[in-house]
Amino acid sequence: MKTKKTSRFFANNSALLIPLIAILLLVIFNLFRDPGFFSVSIAANNNGDPVLQGNLISILNGASELAILSMGMTLVTAASGGQDISVGALAAIAGSVFVKVLKGGGAITGSTVLLAVLACCAVAMLFGAFNGSLVAFFRIQPMIATLILFTCGRSIAYWINGGATPTVTSGIIDGIGSFIPGIPIPTPILIVIFMGILFALLFRFTTLGLYIQAVGINQGAARLNGINAVGMKLLAFVLLGVCCAVAGVIGVSRLSLINHETLLINIEMDAILAVAIGGNSLGGGKFKLIGSILGAYAIQALTTTLYAMKVSSTDVKAYKAVVIIILVVLGSPVVKEAMDRLWKKLRTSHPKDAGKEAA
Repeated sequence: MKTKKTSRFFANNSALLIPLIAILLLVIFNLFRDPGFFSVSIAANNNGDPVLQGNLISILNGASELAILSMGMTLVTAASGGQDISVGALAAIAGSVFVKVLKGGGAITGSTVLLAVLACCAVAMLFGAFNGSLVAFFRIQPMIATLILFTCGRSIAYWINGGATPTVTSGIIDGIGSFIPGIPIPTPILIVIFMGILFALLFRFTTLGLYIQAVGINQGAARLNGINAVGMKLLAFVLLGVCCAVAGVIGVSRLSLINHETLLINIEMDAILAVAIGGNSLGGGKFKLIGSILGAYAIQALTTTLYAMKVSSTDVKAYKAVVIIILVVLGSPVVKEAMDRLWKKLRTSHPKDAGKEAA
């Protein structure tokens, strides 16, 4: 009985093996290369507050925007069977709206920041709905539909602030981008946890996750069962818009300014790779949100490792590409099917397991 439960557990969570193995290999490699690579220490920041420091904290902190975007990208991929390549541009638009509201409200207070966050979320949701409408109503392939915003999104972000790169100086903004006084954990890490809890509660108390998977697996069958396939796709893009807004706010708060040209530049590809490395099918259907989050941290751990090895920024992309190709191939359906066949052969060849199955 215990063997069956164990087999069922591994079968249900087999998608998580790829990101977990990737992270484990990176951990082992770094421990051999530098035993103190993952050590965490407490030091005082510029304000004199004790904060956590170290490569592990840098990985968790640096991957925050990517982890948040990977959550939304997972939903869009699962529902539509395609990817949104405009998430970086949409984050820049949201960040520009965030700064615009902050600069137009006089002194930056808690209520002003809240209003700015709500405003940029609303704008990002509208653009997400635009992308979703092209996919859901007009049945345009997601990557082609989002190519529009990918092309013009940063220009829109440029127009919002009149071509300027205004700065926003405030203790609240500094707290969002770095540390809240009295809390040693970087705020972006806490925001990722908060977003993860929100999605977990959403899937726990609603049927959204089930409906999205059903639409992604077979849209026709989902429609016959009373599921609004168009609505599910549209909602997935809107939720991704919220994730873009949150990532944009974090990105702006880290630097205390908006630079529409460089904010989260090229993060689209990393978000798609995080979904793939997380064991999720890029063709839609079943998904594991935690897998995409782990994929995001695996990508950031790889990047941090390469920089620690003094690899130049221009060469980092090439090394990442090689490793990512290996991980994606290992997680491909062909390799998975081969591993499943091998696993079944090993089980049937084992006399005890064969006896249990016969019984």
